[in-house]
Amino acid sequence: MQVTVIGTGYVGSVTGACLAYLGHRVTCVDTDSAKIARWKLGQSPIYEPYLDELIAQASRIGGIDFTTELTEAARNSDVIFIAVGTPPLPNGAANLSYLEAAARSIGSAMDSSRFRVVVNKSTVPVGSGNLVETLVREGILETHPAERNKICFGVASNPEFLREGCAVSDSLYPDRIVVGASDDRTMQIMRDLYRPVVEQTFEPPPGAPRPPQLSTVPLVSTSLTSAEMIKYAANAFLAMKIGFANEIANICERVGAEATEVMLGIGLDSRIGSKFLNAGVGWGGSCFGKDIQALLQTASEYGYTSRLLQASLDVNTAQRQMAIQKLQEKLYILKGRTIGLLGLAFKPDTDDLRDAPSLHIAERLLQMGARVKAYDPIAMQACRELYPNLRIRYCDSVREVAEDADALVVVTEWAEFRNLPLEELAAVMAKPVLVDGRNVLQPETAIAAGFDYTGMGRCPRLRGDNHSRREVAEAVQAPSSVSP
Repeated sequence: MQVTVIGTGYVGSVTGACLAYLGHRVTCVDTDSAKIARWKLGQSPIYEPYLDELIAQASRIGGIDFTTELTEAARNSDVIFIAVGTPPLPNGAANLSYLEAAARSIGSAMDSSRFRVVVNKSTVPVGSGNLVETLVREGILETHPAERNKICFGVASNPEFLREGCAVSDSLYPDRIVVGASDDRTMQIMRDLYRPVVEQTFEPPPGAPRPPQLSTVPLVSTSLTSAEMIKYAANAFLAMKIGFANEIANICERVGAEATEVMLGIGLDSRIGSKFLNAGVGWGGSCFGKDIQALLQTASEYGYTSRLLQASLDVNTAQRQMAIQKLQEKLYILKGRTIGLLGLAFKPDTDDLRDAPSLHIAERLLQMGARVKAYDPIAMQACRELYPNLRIRYCDSVREVAEDADALVVVTEWAEFRNLPLEELAAVMAKPVLVDGRNVLQPETAIAAGFDYTGMGRCPRLRGDNHSRREVAEAVQAPSSVSP
């Protein structure tokens, strides 16, 4: 099929690359000429593992182009994806100005030569499918009034469930594909578009191997409204699950329980599951906070107050302060202290800093008079460019962060932070204080290396009896032997 993708951020670029790899002819459109120039040179303006390689392969298979001109691309397409940003407004509602502009431009570009499907890939509030249909019709009426009854199109909602850092695999091997549409013709075109993914008939790319035993992917067909609600509900639930883990971890600290053991113990329950049960300094990124705010705004418009959703936001905000609190418990006075942050991106394998906990922690420390140093394997340049007034010192290595620091805080769970040379780092610090904000290190190992260690919901004392830990390890190795 001929496909146009409007927007070349994380969602648009990955969607375009994957569809082209599957054999479709894809044109990616963006109003940012500098970004398009970089894409044309094969230089991704975003960091996403294996995306550059996939685009190179896709260029040889289905074909993928980048342009700032929408009209010709949309006119020649069977399917047009809208993958533009929907940032939050001050009141929490989603800013739909980019979506509205894209929809009107699509209508202006259409003619009567073929039936087209306009797909909402952006995360949009409930009811946006109807809005897009109206705006496309307005674009048609403004540009082609004589042909308005001859130009036919359908609207679909196809929310994305991509995780930054593994977006390519999430696109090619998703847990499910959700498509909302109001007519059979539109739904059938979307089924045909995704058939290679549903049936897993494509050859896996070298950098994204197919998971074992994956033979088919469910395609969930719904109404437009249900598809839009599925996206918000999924993100809200995941955010609440992380918030629950953090709440339990905070109680664990007070009663002397080990949060990592508690989370493992409840996560083995098939009704709960282990994913997103990791205590830490809170979630970040472009989705959870924005989507919960938008869902709260929608609920409010219909006269409903969601106390559970609001609590998820409140818990996450408070959790970021926990890192500051733990530093105060260890150092008492933070003014004049030097604090090293390990990690800036909101999660590993990305350079995305949107709503990153590191920024909140750094800004609060600076307000309290502390000096802040930081190291991140990928995101430091992005931080320099996006936050030029953030008065932190960027370091080239973990060791440089540790030198003469009064404390280290693990903020992002990068793989390299799981195997730190702890004894070497403790030796070069002014005070060997370590706040493990992601529970990536073993407390016993850190303490043995000379650190004054504290984690999130972790028992601060060493225990001589490792019986419980041995049972946990055995449970992980043989989960089938654990009774529900």
